[in-house]
Amino acid sequence: MRLPVWIISIAIALAMLPLAGAALGATLVEDVRTWDGPSHTRVVFDLSRAPDHRLFTLTDPHRAVIDLHGGRISADQVEGIRDEGPIRRVRSGRRDQGVRIVLDLDRAVAAESFTMTPNDTGGHRLVVDLSDPQPNTAVRRAPDQAAEPFVVAIDAGHGGKDPGAIGAAGTYEKGIVLSVARKLADRIDAIQGLESVLIRDGDYYIGLRERTRKAQAAGADLFVSLHADAFHDRRVRGSSVFVLSRNGATSEMARMLARRENRADRIGGVSLADKDEQVASVLVDLSRAHTVEESLDVADVLFKKLDTLGDVHGTGVEQAGFAVLKSLDMPSVLVELAFISNPEEERRLKSSSYQHQLAAGLTEGVRAYVEQTRPALALSGGDEEYRVRPGDTLSDIAQRHAVSVSELRRANELAGSTIVAGHTLRIP
Repeated sequence: MRLPVWIISIAIALAMLPLAGAALGATLVEDVRTWDGPSHTRVVFDLSRAPDHRLFTLTDPHRAVIDLHGGRISADQVEGIRDEGPIRRVRSGRRDQGVRIVLDLDRAVAAESFTMTPNDTGGHRLVVDLSDPQPNTAVRRAPDQAAEPFVVAIDAGHGGKDPGAIGAAGTYEKGIVLSVARKLADRIDAIQGLESVLIRDGDYYIGLRERTRKAQAAGADLFVSLHADAFHDRRVRGSSVFVLSRNGATSEMARMLARRENRADRIGGVSLADKDEQVASVLVDLSRAHTVEESLDVADVLFKKLDTLGDVHGTGVEQAGFAVLKSLDMPSVLVELAFISNPEEERRLKSSSYQHQLAAGLTEGVRAYVEQTRPALALSGGDEEYRVRPGDTLSDIAQRHAVSVSELRRANELAGSTIVAGHTLRIP
């Protein structure tokens, strides 16, 4: 008996439902990128959704295995994974309702993985790093270099012929930010394991691109640009922190790829001049994503520290295409200390004590970030000393140095609030 066409159609549709459900719930590999750097080889999987994965290594022969539960990857994408670093061949197959990807290796490696959620630089990603068992990839510097300081490039905006914003009382932004930059540098240098580099240490003009080049030449690990914002509405107030926007990062990536033949650009210490277009594109793209992620991390810490000092503008870290933030291999943040166009904030910015508070808050933020990401540095020191003057109170001194009264008491083993003029207090 020949079945009616409509019955056959329904049967086929019902049979396909489980497959359709599986496809809808699948984690699709949309792209795969590979980069071989000086310290590790990285494979990045761009995914349609957050992955459920497992990574492990095997020996005899050496392999790195990625099990992607519910995953789907095409044969073309598997073949497109480059034989970089220790990777010699890539295979894939179905495994437990998902896919297993096997990287055949030419030697033993340390394998680590982490996931990235959607942001301005891309969607869901699974990142796999392969490195020699030593050094440990959890620390950027090799073990024998662990004592090298973390270098912070401090960029006082504007300068010379460029005064920046001008407050209602005639205060120049270029002078305020230089004063804060110097105080910040002093505090950074007082902490063992940190080192500052002042991009501008006088009233002179430096081009925006030259500022980042100077930081790179100094081997900076972090770039912090200081500014004082202005707005036509003088009521607007508060600090803010910016990192590079996706559009700004994309345009910078295009600029670097367009000019790599002049040997001017390097990513992670690797020259782009001798790389073909595909390799250069992968290097820059991976570095762009990583740098923006690190920039967001440090910016978030700095924003929270500034929030403890006074008003902040907005609800969190913002992103914009500032040229001074466009280094793609060095985390970079731009801090608007306050609105110099607001008369009250202009007065505060001119105050040496408030400048010290800003510098202290930024230093705490930098220190917290470094302690989270470079634990091998074991930062220490940074305490100041203050000679008590007649009329001083603990609360006055605490506010002046952006610390709490309880911290002052603990640092000086004080039982109460009584202090004596002429005595020296440690400022934590």
